[in-house]
Amino acid sequence: MLPPSSSTFRALRHHNYRLWAGADIVSVTGTWMQVLGLNWLVLTITDSATSVGVSLVVQALPTLLLGMWGGALADRLPTRPVVIAAQLAQAALAAALAVMAYTGISSVAPIYVVALLSGVIGALGGPALGRFGAEVVPPDDLPNAMALGSILSSGARILGMSLAGALLPLTGDGGLFVINAATFFVVIAAVLAMRRAEFHQLEAAERRPGAVLEGLRLVLRTPWLLVVLALWFVSGSVGRNFQVTMAAMSAGPLGAGVGGYGLLSTVFAVGTVLGGFLAASRPRLSVRLLLITTFVTGAAQALSGLMPGLWTFAALMVPIAAGAVTVDTTVSARAQLDSPEAMRGRIIAALSIVSAGAGALGGPLLGWLSDTFGPRLALEIGGVCCVAASLLAAVALARLSGRTLRQAVRPRPAPAQV
Repeated sequence: MLPPSSSTFRALRHHNYRLWAGADIVSVTGTWMQVLGLNWLVLTITDSATSVGVSLVVQALPTLLLGMWGGALADRLPTRPVVIAAQLAQAALAAALAVMAYTGISSVAPIYVVALLSGVIGALGGPALGRFGAEVVPPDDLPNAMALGSILSSGARILGMSLAGALLPLTGDGGLFVINAATFFVVIAAVLAMRRAEFHQLEAAERRPGAVLEGLRLVLRTPWLLVVLALWFVSGSVGRNFQVTMAAMSAGPLGAGVGGYGLLSTVFAVGTVLGGFLAASRPRLSVRLLLITTFVTGAAQALSGLMPGLWTFAALMVPIAAGAVTVDTTVSARAQLDSPEAMRGRIIAALSIVSAGAGALGGPLLGWLSDTFGPRLALEIGGVCCVAASLLAAVALARLSGRTLRQAVRPRPAPAQV
């Protein structure tokens, strides 16, 4: 590994971030172990892939409904105790899943209840977690910390899925849930070990009614942010749901089967790591980078639908995955750093809502396009939509920039004579 003094790893110079990064690796690894175990448990009970999809929707739904309330709480309350409380609650739910697995549960309903409660905790505690992550580094190093976080999350996802696959025959689903429950205490230990003097506290919001509406008004009255979020929604819905299109391509035109899908998933994960390094090496993540990356990634997606074989298709997955991570990191960095600190939690909540909405819409939409017109055309349609969205966003932002400049140089009227 490069020394922390390297610009690519500059966030690692900070003691608190090193602890946070280590805890993140452990936590994400445990999360993906539980994801695999939970999906397998539901599939074993119901013998229905649709039931697995329902559990994912149940867990995502609270973010759409309660996300802004979680953001308002994060802006008003101290983040450290909220983070610890959320970790304890998630650990309890993982332990509950372990009990269900070991006692041989025969109904999927209690699992859906746990998934729903986990989604509620994520919706209410997630913004505080994001806000806390912004306090362990100075603002100048936050984009780098986000990019490194993408690298760590991608690596931990690969590790978690690999460990789960190896341990599942030995420990069963319950063992995976127990391991995940333990990872939350690692996060708590890391938070407690951080140096209070080295926190970069964000400005807190005042306690007053209407905080949720205030957050919504900020988003709706910030034109550049609306444009960026709209672009992100398009790219997230039809441009980043590759788990759907990769499976459809592997089972259909490429004729590669489950083995090909596994290969494509691995290649895509490698691309996300490379994208994290690309974003981390940038001194600044700008809106211009966002527009260019979205355009190039969309064009690559459209081109991927024309690839004749598995290996040529896989080769394009690398830059597409790298571009997706760069887009995500840039949107998050710009939305947070260019908004008031006292609104940070609500901005993070807005990002979560847009991301959840894009996933909820894009997965079924791409699946329908793949089933109706074929996966190749689905990829081409999605790629063209992303290219068009990036061009429209560029035009809109250019006009907003010009309007702002005209307002700045417009001479003010002379005061009325009395």
